Amino acid sequence: MVRIGIVAGEASGDTLGAGLIKELGKKTETLSIEGIGGIKLISSGMKVLYPMERLSVMGITEVAGRYFELKNIRDNLLKYFIQHPPDIFIGIDAPDFNLWLEKELRKAGIKTVHYVSPSVWAWREYRVKKIRVAADLVLSLFPFEAAIYNKYDVPNRYVGHPLADKITNTSSISAVRSNLNIPQERIVVALLPGSRLSEIKRIASPLLKAAALSQTTNSNLYFISGLIDEKSRNYFSEIKNKVTPELEVKIHVGNTHQIMEAADFIMLASGTATLEAMLFKKPMVVAYRLSFITHLIVKLLAKIPYASLPNILAGKMLVPECLQSRCTPEILSFELNKLLSSDKQADQMIMEFSVLSDQLKKNADLQAADAIFELLEGDKVV
Repeated sequence: MVRIGIVAGEASGDTLGAGLIKELGKKTETLSIEGIGGIKLISSGMKVLYPMERLSVMGITEVAGRYFELKNIRDNLLKYFIQHPPDIFIGIDAPDFNLWLEKELRKAGIKTVHYVSPSVWAWREYRVKKIRVAADLVLSLFPFEAAIYNKYDVPNRYVGHPLADKITNTSSISAVRSNLNIPQERIVVALLPGSRLSEIKRIASPLLKAAALSQTTNSNLYFISGLIDEKSRNYFSEIKNKVTPELEVKIHVGNTHQIMEAADFIMLASGTATLEAMLFKKPMVVAYRLSFITHLIVKLLAKIPYASLPNILAGKMLVPECLQSRCTPEILSFELNKLLSSDKQADQMIMEFSVLSDQLKKNADLQAADAIFELLEGDKVV
């Protein structure tokens, strides 16, 4: 039996973890999995020690407000894993939570892996030294990340991005729309305000108001939205009914990928969803707001000029970013209208999305599982 400890802090990490566990299960007869994760990891057989939503928080001031709760969870996990040591601990994303836990578990003689590189290439490069102490191995999703880890002699492997392997964009838009009962002849715009309630609170209103503005100049627009769960759906619906009660938005729960497939264009929160939209080859407008203090700190420490993954991967402003003071209904609507009126701009996005997507297809789940078993068996991972 191979015993694995896992902590995944949000929905994207839950997906990564489930894919990894599936491949690990092919390499050994019995797996025992314990930790923190969501529905997908639970379905993979993981014993839940704490619910994942307790970790799903983003932003410096937001984390500070829950500091004592998060510290208590972290301390209890450390105690549990030292008393019941896994063969390997895998921290998936959530670096501010997982790296401390990995460091302490590694001190106790437990092998540790950090899956999903923190954005040290974007800001706070000094964290690489902290990662070197915490993790026996870093599994990174993007090709440009290896250089900085090699610079600091941190064992790492680029495995590609699992989403690039899974999202093939081969479904018929017509078939997907029929399945979701969406009119075939309309121009469909997806509104995706994020997976966290804190994101929805800041982003839903400008997205909805922008949609209403654009519809005044193009009556053929049809708006749909996808939320991660019923709680998020209800929160989004409350905001919609308050700020744009006249706007028709068809709201779905739990099938965001189908929503993306059905859409012609997407307005969405910055984050993993922008990568998914890129892999589906959907022209997009990116929105995001942080608290004032979090934004100020990030702005002071940022090393790159972009926030969304398509722009970071492209190394240029490929998709419009409406961040902070630019995250307004007027600017969002203006950027959407530009895409609606310019086939050339949308086609250019789609063409470049195809090139970037191909770079990320590496059979990531298998690559990650191979690297972890090499580490378990004591082989040098390169």
